[in-house]
Amino acid sequence: MDLIKTLFGGGGRSGEGSEKDIARSGSPKKRLTLARDSQTSKEILYYLAENDPDPKVRRAVAENAAMPVQVSPVLATDRDQDVRLALAGRLVDLLPGMSQDKQSQLYAYVVQALGTLALDEVLKIRVALSSTLKDHAHTPPKIAGQLARDVEREVSEPILRFCAALSDDDLIGILKSHPASWVVEAVAGRDMVSEAVSDAVIETDDVPGGAVLIDNEGAQISESLLHYIVQKARTLPEWQKPMAGRKSLPVSVVKELAEFVDASVRDILMTREDFDEQMTEEIAAIFRRRIEYASEEGADEKTVEQRLREKIEAGMLGEDAISDALAMRDNDFVFAAIAYLGQTDLQKVAAVFDTGAPKSIVALCWHAGLSMRLALRLQKDIGHVKPKELLYPKGGEDYPLTEDQLKWQVGFLGLK
Repeated sequence: MDLIKTLFGGGGRSGEGSEKDIARSGSPKKRLTLARDSQTSKEILYYLAENDPDPKVRRAVAENAAMPVQVSPVLATDRDQDVRLALAGRLVDLLPGMSQDKQSQLYAYVVQALGTLALDEVLKIRVALSSTLKDHAHTPPKIAGQLARDVEREVSEPILRFCAALSDDDLIGILKSHPASWVVEAVAGRDMVSEAVSDAVIETDDVPGGAVLIDNEGAQISESLLHYIVQKARTLPEWQKPMAGRKSLPVSVVKELAEFVDASVRDILMTREDFDEQMTEEIAAIFRRRIEYASEEGADEKTVEQRLREKIEAGMLGEDAISDALAMRDNDFVFAAIAYLGQTDLQKVAAVFDTGAPKSIVALCWHAGLSMRLALRLQKDIGHVKPKELLYPKGGEDYPLTEDQLKWQVGFLGLK
């Protein structure tokens, strides 16, 4: 560095001669004293950090409150791990002051050195850095991202779970790289989880991680993702109780959940204090219909056509009947009922659902006189439409397509 050449090239300030002599040829004890002294000039400290053969001296420089920040990238590559460990602690202490001007060159030196330490070959250095920075208010996002991607759980897990400096892009990128289950759980359990990150958690198909997310009230979960979670929960009992206990659930999600959960989960829904009496009764009615549907005398021996005819004659072929069949995974009955209500060929109905096209399914439901809410469930449960492609009720109840658009779809599908 130029200042070193200047210092030891014959220049320098008056009164520094003794420091120069000690730094160049003093005893180990005197050099150590010099390295520890906060009154030692920064040029001398830089020289000691870069050139002194004794690791104790270089470590003393790293621990010195007067350490010139410019030398931190040099110390970050020191051959002695105790020097690097001491530097890590010193740099973390410097962050609050340096962070006031993130455009400054001094801040850049600190981040550069921390970046080197975050990739250090010695595990205990990376662990120390992670445990300190996980809840540090001034952790540089770049360093958080490096530590979060560390292959060692001791390093990455605290950052993934607690570090607020970690960006959503980092979290989503990590979740998309086929992470271990503990990684998904760490991200899902953060104090605040955005909708985008919640989507990424569920997309991993990690069951324990999904359960942690659902149970986390600090996780923002969109209504579309809640519906998707309910759909998957049909075959994942581990998600059912957390969903039943989650606060502020949309009514449509609650009713959909009630269609298939067992008695233990039903009890959670029935005893929620945030449901009014009408909502509680609607849930109870859904359970009663399920029981009646499952215990209908001779149902197993009857054909779909026979069961359909009985519902028609009893004046009970409507949304409740289709909803009950949907809950019991009786898709044949659902197809037959929609075909009857829409005066459409059964094979055409099945073909529409096979396409998985949301507009086609919605148009079919409209043609059959069904509500848009039921059309949403049919998109998910039978059409297996991806969450981001689902068509949702406009204003909570209305069809999102215009009448002309729906008529065009019906004509295109040949449903008339």
